[in-house]
Amino acid sequence: MSDTIKVEGTIERKGFGTGTWALVSTSGETYELHKAPKELQHAGLKVSVEGQIRKDVMTIAMIGSVLEVNHYKIKG
Repeated sequence: MSDTIKVEGTIERKGFGTGTWALVSTSGETYELHKAPKELQHAGLKVSVEGQIRKDVMTIAMIGSVLEVNHYKIKG
């Protein structure tokens, strides 16, 4: 796996059909959350997340880099 990154932003629901959970960073970059924890599955949450970009994981949604969450903090 790659190095740990830290991202702050807002949780959003994206995609077609069943959709997927995404983190839109404060700089506007979108990350698809890999196996998003239940606590992060709420659109509009402001969060800080630590995790790894998973280049070995492909998805149907293709909305951005796949981010596997290791730690998170809900800010509001």
